[in-house]
Amino acid sequence: MDRNDAPAYPVGLRLSGRRVVVLGGGQVAQRRLPPLVAAGADIVLVSPSATPSVEAMVDAGELRWERRAYRAGDLAEAWYALIATDDPAANAEASAEAEARRVWCVRSDDAEAATAWTPATGRSEGVTVAVLTGRDPRRSAAVRDAVVEGLRDGTLAAPHHRTRTAGVALVGGGPGDPDLITVRGRRLLAEADVVIADRLGPRDLLDELPPHVEVIDAAKIPYGRAMAQEAINQALIDHAKAGKAVVRLKGGDPFVFGRGMEEAQALAEAGIPCTVVPGISSAISVPGAAGIPVTHRGVAHEFTVVSGHVAPDDPRSLVDWTALAKLRGTLVLLMAVERIGAIAATLVEHGRAADTPVAVVQEGTTAAQRRVDGTLGTVAQVVRDEGIRPPAVIVIGEVVSVGRG
Repeated sequence: MDRNDAPAYPVGLRLSGRRVVVLGGGQVAQRRLPPLVAAGADIVLVSPSATPSVEAMVDAGELRWERRAYRAGDLAEAWYALIATDDPAANAEASAEAEARRVWCVRSDDAEAATAWTPATGRSEGVTVAVLTGRDPRRSAAVRDAVVEGLRDGTLAAPHHRTRTAGVALVGGGPGDPDLITVRGRRLLAEADVVIADRLGPRDLLDELPPHVEVIDAAKIPYGRAMAQEAINQALIDHAKAGKAVVRLKGGDPFVFGRGMEEAQALAEAGIPCTVVPGISSAISVPGAAGIPVTHRGVAHEFTVVSGHVAPDDPRSLVDWTALAKLRGTLVLLMAVERIGAIAATLVEHGRAADTPVAVVQEGTTAAQRRVDGTLGTVAQVVRDEGIRPPAVIVIGEVVSVGRG
């Protein structure tokens, strides 16, 4: 068999603390250097010039840079070499030196002259995926992407063959569209034994779970004489103590009006390991999905997110509505549909103009999304007339008109 027709022998190089020489500081080096840095290699870059990104790595102390062209002897004591200059003669000379010194060598300009090929690589939770398809790098990248994506979102089964540590993951499911959950959140869902879900979590994701996963609707946990949150906390603790991997699936972000910290504290007191997976908050994503930027140059330099679950005159309210009325930026209200009349009246009473634009976005990012517009003076009537129901995000401020001009 011709040497060039033989398949490559795959191997993982352990380069930590070992000398690696990179010849050339252009785009190829810019792409290949970060994995070498991550591998802990002792990297020497030999090149008269480098891209700004490569220079930044040098400035950060991630590699040493000798600002000159290649010369014979540069590969002495090297374990691995990446040849990527724009000088074919220098590349050929360096490749010959690598062959003579038995240094594994990758060439960006001539793969056939190399003694090693760089696979298309990706990583997911401790797994490194490396794909080689010979002379078809685009296919290698496509296969790699498919495998890594499958591992990340759980569609590619890869069971752990070691004892898993039981615990709870507080997962922010995002604003509603199942595609807007984080990659980590989706993977943890795929690995869960028990999922305790909120009504506002991305419900479509629950249909993708394997049959053995126990799905519990948090709204239907029997509360008895306990407070609802106490009962949810106890359910998390009980299932984790039973050795289960538990996911608490919440809408938006667990720590944005999601009572995630209360659950994390209860788990800590019970000695249960807890992982927090942030989610995309509806306070920003829902307005964005409706074409509303919460900030915009020359219009709003700030935005404030407020819970409207209690009215302004309710003694339980912790919001300084007087101060809010004096702000010039954007005000985003969550859980405020039922009290928008009282909130709007309070803002106007304390100085916000009655003609300030207001948008109400119901079930944002889902197929049922709809938006209605009004002003502080009219929004209560608009909500009644349009039959707006929770969940909805209310945006107050001049940014509402930015995309409507």
